[in-house]
Amino acid sequence: MSNWIVNNELPVRLGFFFGVFIIMALWEIILPRRKLIVRKMTRWVNNLGLIFFNNLMVRILFPMAAVGTANFAQSNGWGLLNYYDLPFIFAVVVAVITMDLVIYLQHVMVHAIPVLWRLHRVHHADLDYDVTTGARFHTIEIIFSMLIKFATIVLLGPPVVAVVIFEVLLNATAMFNHANAYIPERIDRLLRLFVVTPDMHRVHHSVHAPLANSNFGFNLPWWDRLFGTYVPQPPEGHAEMEIGLEGFRDPKQVNRLPGMLMLPFVRELGEYTINRRW
Repeated sequence: MSNWIVNNELPVRLGFFFGVFIIMALWEIILPRRKLIVRKMTRWVNNLGLIFFNNLMVRILFPMAAVGTANFAQSNGWGLLNYYDLPFIFAVVVAVITMDLVIYLQHVMVHAIPVLWRLHRVHHADLDYDVTTGARFHTIEIIFSMLIKFATIVLLGPPVVAVVIFEVLLNATAMFNHANAYIPERIDRLLRLFVVTPDMHRVHHSVHAPLANSNFGFNLPWWDRLFGTYVPQPPEGHAEMEIGLEGFRDPKQVNRLPGMLMLPFVRELGEYTINRRW
């Protein structure tokens, strides 16, 4: 089973990626939550161009990928979960939840450390918020995230199946909770008990610094409540809230690929880092 997953990891992930992407894209067209301010084609071409470039770089730099690392760790008995004879299903659940917690903590960290915020602000600088925003990250941040993921896998020793489930869930929920998709409020209140919804995560993309430092979860919504970073709604409402970063409002800078790649090297930091002692 592990060998089959390792050999077919890419087509499995791509299948889920394109399936969820198409569903979210259609949902945004049929039932949009907000009116977009930048031409959709411009944003999509540049955001998807960055996503494609990042995936190419990851495949070149890390041909083993997360699933290959999990298989290697399991074969060599590395990691905490490989030291105990746990029921398989229990080990999978523990691994998925633990890796999601690491993603939450990593997200807080890139907001807390100014040099990492420089990278992460590429994600926040998008002037609109839709399905393509979910995977819009600077290439260096993607590489940094992969290194954290590999370290987590080696230390944790998760089953290979758990890593595949986590990767698929993370990609799917990132597209879901960044979608410009309308969900009725009563359904949203129920959904956000189990998964981060678009309305919950959109608060994190507010132009206002205090709100941008809230709702860090990507998949499971529990960590924000547990650690006190949860904000239910933006004060001005979702239709009226301003997306992006103060001082970065030029579409040529924040919604064009060359500008996105250069954004970490622009001098201004603003008030968005949790740790402001720079």
